[in-house]
Amino acid sequence: MPVLLGIPTAPPAAGGIEVDLRGPLGAAERDCAAGMVGAVLRHHGLSPAGVRVRLSAGTCPDGSALIQVNLPVRGAPARVQVAGPSVAAAVAGGAARLDQQIRRLTAGWQWWPWPDPQRPMLELSGPDRIARVKTFRLPVGAPCQAATAMCARDYDVYLFTDLETGEDAVVYRCGPTGLRLARQYRRHPPVTPALPELTINSRATPTLDATEAARRLGVTRLPHLFFTDRATGRGNLVYRRYNGEVGLIRPADR
Repeated sequence: MPVLLGIPTAPPAAGGIEVDLRGPLGAAERDCAAGMVGAVLRHHGLSPAGVRVRLSAGTCPDGSALIQVNLPVRGAPARVQVAGPSVAAAVAGGAARLDQQIRRLTAGWQWWPWPDPQRPMLELSGPDRIARVKTFRLPVGAPCQAATAMCARDYDVYLFTDLETGEDAVVYRCGPTGLRLARQYRRHPPVTPALPELTINSRATPTLDATEAARRLGVTRLPHLFFTDRATGRGNLVYRRYNGEVGLIRPADR
């Protein structure tokens, strides 16, 4: 989920798809991304209106490229994000994943497979300094609703407020069913069953400040860490970005 400095956003490409280039990229890469994404949209009979593509290169530590596609599907936000060893590989992988995502959201709901053969969990190492902070009002709902939103937006972890307990919580891709729930305090299954079945994180959620959480993320080499912020008492999330830096997601005031 990196936010990187790059060249100015290119004008909307052919077909109305907006393509944002980050790094040493030009018109050829822009047209390639717009063309492949546009072909997938046409195959599914979807309009290019509101479709945004972000293509980044030359900024990840391993030299890979990253493509992210944001689009509305049946009026709801959807997203895919794929990294590849080159711009061409990232664009091709992103188009293939976009095709799969649209099928999952329009032809009867399907969960992403776990483990995900196309996008393994990040285990990058890097500086423990928090490079980006996102603050927003957390959605409130059941774990199954949070998991649905997580899959539709192609995230590996999703921070929300659990409707049943009032605690901040996360669902994330892990475990034998591919879906796990962690709340701030309670470690029992939700009253309303989730489909597919989820497992419960049996470990107590740590109470830390953001600096301590980022440091622990670096020591453990985990892709993300859910914790209760010592100052606010709210659930926060630190995660490893594609460029190796650390990001922080924290809730706004209730």
